[in-house]
Amino acid sequence: MALTWARNGIWGLLVLLLGGGLAYALLVGKSAPEPQPLPELGPPRVDVVVAQVRQRSLPVQTQGTVRPLREIKLVSQVGGKVESVSQRFAAGGFFAAAEPLIKLEDVDYRFVIARARSQVAAAKQRVAEERGRALQAKREWRDLGSTQANELFLRKPQLASAKAALGAAEADLAAAQLDLQRTSIAAPFNGRISEKFVDLGQYIAPGTAVAAVYDTDVAQVRLPLTGRQVALLDLPLNYDAASQESRSGSGVVLRASFANRSWEWQGRIVRTDASIDINSRVVYAVAEVEQPFSNQGDDQRPPLSPGLFVHATIAGKPLHGVSELPRSALRNDGTMMVVDGSERAQSKPVQLLHSTGDTVWVQGLQGGERVIVREAILTVAGMEVAVNQQNGLAGNRE
Repeated sequence: MALTWARNGIWGLLVLLLGGGLAYALLVGKSAPEPQPLPELGPPRVDVVVAQVRQRSLPVQTQGTVRPLREIKLVSQVGGKVESVSQRFAAGGFFAAAEPLIKLEDVDYRFVIARARSQVAAAKQRVAEERGRALQAKREWRDLGSTQANELFLRKPQLASAKAALGAAEADLAAAQLDLQRTSIAAPFNGRISEKFVDLGQYIAPGTAVAAVYDTDVAQVRLPLTGRQVALLDLPLNYDAASQESRSGSGVVLRASFANRSWEWQGRIVRTDASIDINSRVVYAVAEVEQPFSNQGDDQRPPLSPGLFVHATIAGKPLHGVSELPRSALRNDGTMMVVDGSERAQSKPVQLLHSTGDTVWVQGLQGGERVIVREAILTVAGMEVAVNQQNGLAGNRE
């Protein structure tokens, strides 16, 4: 038994020594790895487009609400009972300039005119009498053989007083006739009634508002513009007495949806607000549309009514040196990366004029410059790059 255990121990020791030697040979005896040269990396590849510079007019998009050019409360200047009203005297009714809308009872005013005419006739009689007396007094004084006469004796003050009384009587008559004319109430422009405050049979006092009306010949829209948008437009910002009357503003197209259809109206920018809005810091340009209630030959086109919300496209002024590029070309710091003749990237500041979802329009580039629009890694100024020129050229769309 003891001999068997000794024999097994010897064999185990031999296996252990053999395994250790084999492991040592595998770990220590293998050859060392040979150093390999690092692969040479070329310059980063970038996509570029060739900038084309041209004169362009960039339209400006904005929006606003339609308002009437004139909106007033029609007020009676005299008092009286409403004797009759026009069939058009209703909310929403259209009327022409000087068209009578309300007629007040005028009997009392005709009585006043009759009395005023009587006063005028009496004053004329007194003037005639004083003239006759003045001539008689002048003959009497001449018969006395004197060259100098007293004005009171010649009745000059009396004649002047009679003439003044005649003038006052005629003025009273004119005032009475004017009050009679004012019993017929009308507006001084073509318009529409938005609200009425009186009706047939009602008594109104002088100064009573009878209706709210607005002008239908011209509609206007206040359009907010940012500073960048103002730079694209030819706006009447300054006063020029020589051309104030003859200058025509930029054209504007107004679009609105009504009855599930889109409609357009043509207008012009006529002025800007007197000040910059202190809350939003925007400039308001005022567009006017003539004959907003005319359908212009299209019987289905709705009127450009006050309160309608519209989208406006204003024609821009001609700008020189404008390039149209993909939006990816513009960096956050307002620069673009261009590739120079030595195939190195260079940073170039540009002025952003306008932008949409995927396109920008800028100034500051030279025609033919290669602008980086896509890069594999962040490109810095002075870095050598490999150019992959795009087939399309920037700015080739009209």
